[in-house]
This record gives sequence, structure tokens and C-alpha cells, in this order.
Amino acid sequence: QVQVIESGGGLVQAGGSLSLSCTTSGGGFRTYAMGWFRQAPGKEREFVAARSWHGGYTHYTDSVKGRFTISANSLQMNNLKPTDTAIYYCAAKESASLDGVYSTPKDYDYWGQGTQVTVSS
Repeated sequence: QVQVIESGGGLVQAGGSLSLSCTTSGGGFRTYAMGWFRQAPGKEREFVAARSWHGGYTHYTDSVKGRFTISANSLQMNNLKPTDTAIYYCAAKESASLDGVYSTPKDYDYWGQGTQVTVSS
């Protein structure tokens, strides 16, 4: 059974940085397109960033462009703002197309448990 595990959340002041890690296990040699989502209290889960399985394509929501960078196993977040406060979820999609980047939750097959990111003003 495939497991997705995030780590690296925490409390940071506005303008600071955090790096979230995401690892998959139990999938053997399968490759995955990856995505990050977040959910703030009282709000729906929203798309943050996605990466094609071979890494050639990435996609970001407008509010994080230029500040966040997705890689195969991490999400680097710079110049954090209080509005970035949320639980962050890593997701993996198997059998993805070569260039596919996916921005809706239903596209993904496996989810991590989430990690809290809190940005103070």
C-alpha cells in the first residue's frame, strides 16, 4: 500500500522560509506526479503547486508564484505571509502522463496526513 508522508511544517514569522518534505513508500518503482494543496480553517482545500512526474513541468497558484518552488520531494516556501497559514497536504498521482500537472484534488490517488504551517505577522 502506498503511503505519503509530509514533514517540515512549523511556526515562522512573516517573510521567513520553510521547506516541506514529501516522501512516498510502498509503491515499488512506480513514479508519480506530485502536488501540494492547503486548507485553512473554515475554507476548502486549495491547490498550491504541482509537478509532472519527470519534473519537466510545474504549475503554481497565482498567490505563491515567485515564492514557492516544488521539487520531486519538497516544497520550498519563501517570503511567507500570514495568508499562507494552513495545513499543507502532499498528494501523489500514479499513471500520470509524461507532461501532466494536476491541480484538482480528485486527480490524485494518494494523500499525506498534512503538516501545519503557521505564519505570524
